[in-house]
Amino acid sequence: MDFLMSGLAACGACLFTNPLEVVKTRMQLQGELRAPGTYQRHYRNVFHAFITIGKVDGPAALQKGLAPALLYQFLMNGIRLGTYGLAEAGGYLHTAEGALSCPRSAAAGALAGVMGAYLGSPIYMVKTHLQAQAASEIAVGHQYKHRIFPPQSWKVALMAAMVSGIAVVLAMTPFDVVSTRLYNQPTDAQGKGLMYRGILDALLQTARTEGFFGMYKGIGASYFRLGPHTVLSLFFWDQLRTLYNTYTK
Repeated sequence: MDFLMSGLAACGACLFTNPLEVVKTRMQLQGELRAPGTYQRHYRNVFHAFITIGKVDGPAALQKGLAPALLYQFLMNGIRLGTYGLAEAGGYLHTAEGALSCPRSAAAGALAGVMGAYLGSPIYMVKTHLQAQAASEIAVGHQYKHRIFPPQSWKVALMAAMVSGIAVVLAMTPFDVVSTRLYNQPTDAQGKGLMYRGILDALLQTARTEGFFGMYKGIGASYFRLGPHTVLSLFFWDQLRTLYNTYTK
């Protein structure tokens, strides 16, 4: 569960931070092995880079490399945080007297970090190649011509559905937990709930008593239930729409 929770949390954050990764990659490759003043600066600063990429490559370009970025975050942070969490749960970070050991914590963190970075490095390379791809007028660094899926491939719809499944689960699980508890709470003779006054009260009570992650209980089961449903729904919708457009032309 530690692996799954930490991996999903990192994927949720990646959906919002990936545009910054695209900008960072472009700015780091700009002027590679060139003396200052000898090359054209396509990106003057972070904000200018955002505007330039969106204007020339299109707004969707700010999410380039999202698929490998999500996989990288899931593997790296899932392994890193999950391994550290297992070490902590197993008591390996504490001395015989029960005190937290700084050397053991540092060693466990370093080992978890090395494992995550080693396994995630090939995916990070692919992510970098895709995020560096740009129109010729604003291209920086070497331009790899990777294409994960051919245009109009059913795999594009499948990947998009898998990504959206993660976003849906992260957004909806707290409300799913609350709805389950509201439906399951005991009631008085008038049918009024005895534990929660409503949705907001249930959310606040859960967060105060069980912490933030209490609102994400059952997220693994939710994804394995909702994820395939979202994937199949969007996949079939895309395929049916393609067939309709093909035979009605």
